[in-house]
Amino acid sequence: MQDILVHASRLDPWTHGVEYAARMAGVLGTSITGAYIYSSPLYTAPPYCSAELLAAIFENLRAMQAAAQAAEKPFVAWARALGARDASWKVAEDYVPRALAHIGTWHDLMVLEANPDSAWGSPPDLASLILTAGLPCIVVPAKETRTVRLDCVALAWNGAPEAIRSIHAALPLLQRARRVVLLVGERRNAHLDIAWKPPFDIGAYLERHGIKPEQYDLATDDENAGAALLAAASKHQADMLVMGAYGRSRLSEWVLGGATRHVLHHAELPVFMRH
Repeated sequence: MQDILVHASRLDPWTHGVEYAARMAGVLGTSITGAYIYSSPLYTAPPYCSAELLAAIFENLRAMQAAAQAAEKPFVAWARALGARDASWKVAEDYVPRALAHIGTWHDLMVLEANPDSAWGSPPDLASLILTAGLPCIVVPAKETRTVRLDCVALAWNGAPEAIRSIHAALPLLQRARRVVLLVGERRNAHLDIAWKPPFDIGAYLERHGIKPEQYDLATDDENAGAALLAAASKHQADMLVMGAYGRSRLSEWVLGGATRHVLHHAELPVFMRH
């Protein structure tokens, strides 16, 4: 992981999520890119507006652009002071998930900040960011988490492809951890699939990468998996939880609930996700 992208939802002073990303870049010895995205006021302008109103809208737009661009030097100096090997700053005028997906194409990891006060579906929608990012994401909880620690990392494991992808993407972090705790939940069985797929040995896979996890079974059903994961991560004093995102469709998660939705709303530790 050489390039970390973080979404800056506001300009200086930076949020604790942006600070977490900068400190993570320092721990890993990598570069960080701060991205500030704003929506054009033209999108919300009335269809028929006066020349005076249109001129005011463009003036406001130029002021937004100037303020965003002026934040580059302070961000770069601040991120380097926190240990980042290098830092850059990007400004975009677009829908946040779309802009981050574009900028994310030349990054290895994206850091997002959870906001439990925002309703699902309101911009920027955290779920949309994770689903459209196209790269692994660390979701930093709303609770202030400025210290970056990788002493103990918990892995959520149920055999699903999303879980495999997330663990594979998190390997550079797992190899730095002193302890790796494998939380084994109910396995997902593709009972409607007539095809046969070979089993995946997570223990052998981790061992090939120099990781010897402590394994613990989660005595829970699928409906309560999210709460059980967070309780187990807390019990083992994990500094980060690694899990797959959206094993079911997002609509199913919203209607029925699900581990991803529960964790995004209630986690008090950083969560590494890969859809």
